[in-house]
Amino acid sequence: MKFAQYLPRSVMIFKNYKSKMFTADLIAGMTVAIVALPLAMAFAIASGVEPEKGLFTAIVAGFIISAFGGSKYQIGGPTGAFVVVLYAVMLKHGYDGLVIAVFLAGIMLMFMGFFRLGNIIKFIPYPVTVGFTAGIALIIFTSQIKDFLGLPIESMPADFVEQIKTYGASIKDISPVSFGLGVFGIFIILACKRFCPKIPGPIAVIIILSFIVWIFGLNIDTIGSKFENIPNMLPSPSLPAFSLEKIRAVFPDAVTIAILGAIESLLSAVVADGMTGDRHHSNKELVAQGSANILSVIFGGIAATGAIARTVTNIKAGAFSPLAGIFHALFLLLFMFFLSSLILLIPLCALSAILIVVAWNMSEFHHFKAILLNSERHDAIVLVTTFALTVFIDLNTGVQTGIMMAALLFIKRMIDVTQITDKKAAIKDLDFDAVNYDEELDDADALSKKYVPEGVEVYEIGGPFFFGIADKLKGVLDIVSTPPKVFILRMRKVPMMDETGYHALEEFYEMCKAKNTILILSGVSKEIKKRLEKKGMDKLLGAQNITNHIDSALHRASEVLELNSDNISNH
Repeated sequence: MKFAQYLPRSVMIFKNYKSKMFTADLIAGMTVAIVALPLAMAFAIASGVEPEKGLFTAIVAGFIISAFGGSKYQIGGPTGAFVVVLYAVMLKHGYDGLVIAVFLAGIMLMFMGFFRLGNIIKFIPYPVTVGFTAGIALIIFTSQIKDFLGLPIESMPADFVEQIKTYGASIKDISPVSFGLGVFGIFIILACKRFCPKIPGPIAVIIILSFIVWIFGLNIDTIGSKFENIPNMLPSPSLPAFSLEKIRAVFPDAVTIAILGAIESLLSAVVADGMTGDRHHSNKELVAQGSANILSVIFGGIAATGAIARTVTNIKAGAFSPLAGIFHALFLLLFMFFLSSLILLIPLCALSAILIVVAWNMSEFHHFKAILLNSERHDAIVLVTTFALTVFIDLNTGVQTGIMMAALLFIKRMIDVTQITDKKAAIKDLDFDAVNYDEELDDADALSKKYVPEGVEVYEIGGPFFFGIADKLKGVLDIVSTPPKVFILRMRKVPMMDETGYHALEEFYEMCKAKNTILILSGVSKEIKKRLEKKGMDKLLGAQNITNHIDSALHRASEVLELNSDNISNH
């Protein structure tokens, strides 16, 4: 194991670092800190702990993840993904149990990175990810109804059905003021996104609603009325009181926290890569995430992971390096030091409005609907099962069952599509191979017998296009030294595609588009072509770029090259 492979990205940027880059990172860090302030407190309250624990997490874990992680732009902190499991742990085991669970999860994350499991995490099937994410979003939404409506409920149960029953018994006590301010808060967030995208919606909500409550003296729940005070400094570090009994009790939850932390952090890093053209180091990221979670609870925080929305904000604010994330943590520390008394004025309905919008964004309803209506029945079953178990049983059961079902259905698919035709036939490794290295002398359509124009790259998928190889497709363009003008993806040996494959193909198209490369599909079967058309891929790629034979694909490539040549000559 080489130490250099775990060298943080923050250390590697100083070679050509300039003053204007420092200014860009400083401004981006302050911008993200403004966005993170209300979110950190809102996620903490939703998780069943005091709001300052969310701030501690954003400061400590945010600093560690940016300083020692494998992504240039990753912003870490508390997120909605953890709300469900942390709230359940708090109800069953208290904060001491939560600390031990997160501490163990941090150790697991570090071992995932040390044993280079970063790439394996990416192979979790897409319907499972969408299913449990939508389930978490629904539970977050229902958990916020109490403060959104101003209901006088002392303690909320963790079970979804019990929550609905509790709301039904208390609905007569709704507070019109809280409800009205909550609705106004959602309107403010949507208006900022639509008309003033540079103004962070969450910070606008807490400023405007806090001012309204203060100026009119409204009698509704605020952070101050519920939690009394907010400390203006980090607490002294302390280790949890470990015992074998407590470790056994929280171990399943620790596993879930580790898996969620790995998935969310790497997904966020992939989103950042797609926006910037950077390429994160997944194993470095996991080690940093593990360290961040351990230190977070030592300093009185909760679980942390990469936050997609805050990472995107960081990039859009002009961040250049991991220093932006470090500055974000330092600015949060300053905000806590100077603004702790003002934080007490924030109404709880404002934080609920923010989390309701977060829940809607998390739900990925359009993806859920697409898989449910336009995908293979097997993928739809995995999606619905994962979602239902997450909501009605618990997150542990939902994720584990979803992965198990996806694995079993994959085995069935492989049995269905594998055929033995003669002595030379064999079950090949499902992988991407450059066609130039996989020719057969008796193959009439071998690429060695075709004329491939300069500027055209041809790759072939040698088997079913399923979740196990979807991630490799995203890395194909990195293999090519110079982005080609046309990229032909041969699919003559692809008997089936699952939902993750279709999603990966869509992402690969966006990568090609970003590099000004035209994507052409070759050898597409009638069945797969129908599925592509049903999903609207023919409109995305262009119907003329989905062909049934390599000759048609090469002819189309020549047309594209001629068209580009004519455009250049006209200019």
